[in-house]
Amino acid sequence: MSMLLAVHDAYGQILAQVGNPTPEAPPASDKLLKLVRYFTWFVLLSGILGITYAGGRFAWEKWTGGGLESPKMVAGAMIGGIIATSAGTIMNAVIT
Repeated sequence: MSMLLAVHDAYGQILAQVGNPTPEAPPASDKLLKLVRYFTWFVLLSGILGITYAGGRFAWEKWTGGGLESPKMVAGAMIGGIIATSAGTIMNAVIT
């Protein structure tokens, strides 16, 4: 029993010497966050452009009576937008 108390005291003295570390940002993290923000804007703009293009193509195919392949493009752009938006939300939660 006294051996257990001696080990407990030794661990207590060692752990008492460990300070409370304060977190600090890693070097160049501000540049990385800026790059992530630019990438987020690029993804959002490309999604908007993709949906706009697919909608215009859908209207053109409907007007000319051609085969309807653009609904797949619209669905693909919307699914891609959902995935990109979810990834941005997850990354923001991880970063902050």
